[in-house]
Amino acid sequence: MFFWLKKLIGYWIMPVPLCVVVVTIGVVLLWRGKRQKLAHVLVTFGAILLLLLGNKLFSQWLVRPLEHRFPTIGELSVPSERAKLAGCDFVVVLGSGNGFTPGMASINELSTSARARIVEAVRILRVLPEAQLLVSGPGEAKRATHATVLEQSAVSLGIDPGRIQRIEHARDTEDESNAVKKRVGDARVALVTSAFHMPRAAALFASAGVRCVPCPTDYTSHDDGEFHWGDLLWDVESLERSSLAIRERIGWVWISLRGKAGSPAR
Repeated sequence: MFFWLKKLIGYWIMPVPLCVVVVTIGVVLLWRGKRQKLAHVLVTFGAILLLLLGNKLFSQWLVRPLEHRFPTIGELSVPSERAKLAGCDFVVVLGSGNGFTPGMASINELSTSARARIVEAVRILRVLPEAQLLVSGPGEAKRATHATVLEQSAVSLGIDPGRIQRIEHARDTEDESNAVKKRVGDARVALVTSAFHMPRAAALFASAGVRCVPCPTDYTSHDDGEFHWGDLLWDVESLERSSLAIRERIGWVWISLRGKAGSPAR
C-alpha cells in the first residue's frame, strides 16, 4: 500500500501533471467568474513553469549536475579506464521498463533507457570475462519479467546465458539494492544505470552495504562547451529531461530524510 501511495503522490507532483492541474483550476475559476486574481496567478504560474521546463537550456541546467556527479567509464581500450573496473565480480543493471509486442526481438522491446543500460553492461562484461551479469525488473502477470527481457537482450548481444542471474521481484531502486546485497555479499559490483539516476542509486546501494563502481550511461545532455541558439528553443524532450531531474531530486530528499543517502563504498 505504501509503495503505491508513494507512486501516486510522486506522479502528481511531477511537472506536467502539476502544471495541468494548476492551469485547469485557474481556467475553471476564470469561467466561473470567481477569485479572478487567484485564477490569473494560477494560469500564469502554470504557463511560465511549463515554458521553463520545456526549454532546452533550462532542462540541461537541471539535469547536468546529476549526470556528471560520477565520471563516465570511457573507452575500455584505455588501460586507465579498465582499471576502474578492476575487482568487479558482478555487473548490475537496474530495471527501466519494456513493452510487449509478439514476435519482436527482446532488445527492441526495451525502453530507450533500458537498452542503453544493457548495451553498457555488455561493453563492460567484455573486459570482465569472469564477472556475472545481474539484471533486475519485475513483470506483469502472464508476461516475461523485465529481468527476463534484459537477459534475452544480453544473450542476443553475445553474453553467455550461464553468466546471467535475474532479480525479478524488486519494485524500485531501494528493493534492488537490498536484493543485490543478498545476492553478492561483499563482492564488488559495477553498477549500471542512467546517468541522471546514478546519484540516488549509488547512495541507496551504499546504504545497503554494496561495494560498487558507478557506471553511468543513457546521458540526456551533452556539453561541448559552446552555446547554440537552438538551446533557447522548446521541445518535448526537454520537458521529459526536466521531469527526470525533478523526480530524482525529490527521490533524493526522500531517501535523505530516511537516512538512506550513503556514500558509495568502493
